[in-house]
Amino acid sequence: MSLWIAITLMTGAAILAVLWPLRVRRGASAEPAGNEVASEPALADLAVYRDQLAEIERDRASGLIGAAEGEAARTEVARRILRASAEAEGAVGAGGNADRRRRVAAVAGLVGIPLIAGSLYIALGSPGYGPQPLAARLEARPEQSDIAILIRKVESHLEANPQDGRGYEIIAPIYARIGRLDDAARAWSNAIRLLGSTPQRQTGLGEALIAQAGGVVTTDAKAAFAAALAADPKDPKARYFLGLAAEQDGQPQQAAAIWSQLAADTPADAPWLGLVQQALARVGAPVPAPAAGPSAAEVAAAGDLSPEQRQQMVRGMVDRLSARLAQNGDDLDGWLRLMRAWTVLGEADKAKAAVSDARTHFARDDGALGRIDALARELGLGS
Repeated sequence: MSLWIAITLMTGAAILAVLWPLRVRRGASAEPAGNEVASEPALADLAVYRDQLAEIERDRASGLIGAAEGEAARTEVARRILRASAEAEGAVGAGGNADRRRRVAAVAGLVGIPLIAGSLYIALGSPGYGPQPLAARLEARPEQSDIAILIRKVESHLEANPQDGRGYEIIAPIYARIGRLDDAARAWSNAIRLLGSTPQRQTGLGEALIAQAGGVVTTDAKAAFAAALAADPKDPKARYFLGLAAEQDGQPQQAAAIWSQLAADTPADAPWLGLVQQALARVGAPVPAPAAGPSAAEVAAAGDLSPEQRQQMVRGMVDRLSARLAQNGDDLDGWLRLMRAWTVLGEADKAKAAVSDARTHFARDDGALGRIDALARELGLGS
């Protein structure tokens, strides 16, 4: 009902806006006020011209002017009277036409505006629908894919349930994706406070803080990545950003050490490997070869193999690692993996050969030799 009242009032206002300029001023005669104004100069001229005719007759009778002069003056005044009379009649006619146009416009505004507006609403609107507030629409259409409505739904839920940490964890990455960085950082902090610290939540918080600071690894972001790394020392995201923090702190050597180790531990098909290699090039560090390991397709295929086929697949990967190290032996972790792999496969002679080759390659690196000898003793390959 309130909707129709509002529509009626708006329609009345529109009609009034159209009719107001067309109104006839109160106290005017049947002739519109504009017509009277238009004809008044012509009527005044007629009165003046009649007085001039009378004066000419008086001068002629008294002998002040001759007959010829008097006739010429009468002719001129008569011509002016005719012209003034024509102007007066034209003004009255024009006023009548204007009056008719105003009346037509008034009727059109009074009838046409409501008729057109009503027709458009019936054709394009939904007069049969009741009120549909946002909350009711969300309940009626939970599958709604509009991201703004989904966010609003989660926010409404969190307003009613501020201790729901899972809700904060769900909405935090969405906030980050749409650029609401302050809200993203706040949501990650609430998720950590309510659900506890995990590498994923800490790295999410750290990334939001970095984006908030325009790419700078702030103290709070660094603390978040350190917490993630403490829970998972192999977390690639935490390792990368801690390296970036070292670079921004003016410690390129420390950044290179972090990124070199990360690159060495990264599979060749890892999506972040290119980013790590770019970072190493930026600080002028050599880019080590990535760790050899099965691809995602190989891992998936291994599940369908028999034990013998799986053993053969593993041996093939070890052979590829051995061939790669023969071409580029700078990967210490690769040598250590090769030593362990040959031992697991029962190839003691090949494991010992890997120990010998690794020692030869790192003969001048006491630290590397220490790690090689320690693993050799652990695997029973000699000291």
